Amino acid sequence: MEDETRHDEESAAERANRELIELLNELRVALPGVQVLFAFLLIVPFSDRFDRLDASDRRVYFAAVLATVASTICLMAPTAHHRLRFRSGIKEQLLRVGNVFAIVGLVLLAFAMAAVTYVITDEIYPGSLPRIVTSVLVATFVVVWFVLPVFFRRQRTPEAREPSG
Repeated sequence: MEDETRHDEESAAERANRELIELLNELRVALPGVQVLFAFLLIVPFSDRFDRLDASDRRVYFAAVLATVASTICLMAPTAHHRLRFRSGIKEQLLRVGNVFAIVGLVLLAFAMAAVTYVITDEIYPGSLPRIVTSVLVATFVVVWFVLPVFFRRQRTPEAREPSG
């Protein structure tokens, strides 16, 4: 409750500072996962079994690599922009642009993870199962990462009440 009251009393500049710090902290959580995925993808072509992948799986794999690189670029962009524009008085702009980069980076990350899962599933269980698994995974990403947050955004947090004495 104190946190909500403090947010109500903060200035626009204080709010922008806090929200930019929150965004950068959130990106610190996402980036290690992207880096681990990228590291995994970098070693795959050098494994003996990579030659067994058919042309279709190789294309999906390469799309996953490109999506992971693009996701990394997008998720790191807000930090780079913040560093390059430090103390330039444009935190609101950095926040808006950073938010777009973060969302695009998450979309690309979801695509990359789904693509990698498709290739792995197709290698283990060829047939229709890879498409089913990937479809369920994509639906889960969409619901958990994008639909639920929009739903909850529409439900405002109740106002803090004064303690009755």
